[in-house]
Amino acid sequence: MNNDMMGDDAPPIDASIDAPPIPDGYSKLIGRTWSIPVGQEIYRCARFTVTSDTYVTNIMAQAPSGTHHTVLSISDGSTQGADGDYDCSVGELGMVMLYASGVGTSPLDFPSGVGVKIAAGTQIHLNLHLFNATDKVITGDSGILVKSQSTPTTTLAEMVFAGKFLFSVPKMTANFAVNGGCTSNKTFTLFALWPHMHKIGVKQTFEVVHNSTTTKLHDGPFQFAEQNYYLQTPEFQVTSGDQIKVQCVYTNNSTSNVTFGESSNQEMCFTGMYRYPAAGAGLFECTDQPGF
Repeated sequence: MNNDMMGDDAPPIDASIDAPPIPDGYSKLIGRTWSIPVGQEIYRCARFTVTSDTYVTNIMAQAPSGTHHTVLSISDGSTQGADGDYDCSVGELGMVMLYASGVGTSPLDFPSGVGVKIAAGTQIHLNLHLFNATDKVITGDSGILVKSQSTPTTTLAEMVFAGKFLFSVPKMTANFAVNGGCTSNKTFTLFALWPHMHKIGVKQTFEVVHNSTTTKLHDGPFQFAEQNYYLQTPEFQVTSGDQIKVQCVYTNNSTSNVTFGESSNQEMCFTGMYRYPAAGAGLFECTDQPGF
């Protein structure tokens, strides 16, 4: 439940719950408390209907220990329901993405004049992937924190994923590369990238090919515990017809193949792209499963 928008009627937060402090200038857009039994991996969701036009200009996750990832989206037919908290599954996501975070994701500050609009009456949906790797029950309060304004920003932005679904990393293999991406059917300005992999990911590269010229926008090591947004300075123009290429590199020292999946013990190969102008695109627009 969104405490900040409930005013004086908001219930007090239990002091025993791990609830990181909210930084100055931020407010909680949506969030919920949770509890995870020893050794378990669960999903918990929340819905909240925004009461007035909101333009988000800065965003970050409130992610205490046990929060594997957060996905904030706009509710659609598969996720709509009464406002409030409920138990859910991995696939309960709206197909218009607002924000995603993993372990250790840094705050994201949009360029001046750029924001994400959440219209009055829109129901937003938060999916929390929670994982308890400790030997005791843990509890927490996870959510999405924002800086926002009621007046329109000059330009509206959106987030979509580029990458690959269908892959498997062979057992006992070092530096195994998985390649994904698409041919862009839109022209847009790219201002931030978010590499997302899991525990055996070691490196990710993101490139754009325009008229046979390749520009490498990200090429660096990946650390599961530090999943940052990388601002593009200067911002980068992608033209319809350009090739968007994502390469994920893994080292699998286990005796089993590792396949795609939501679990921390499975793998992903995605780059989150923040771009403008917003085109109302589906979340997985630039993957091998664009209609997912």
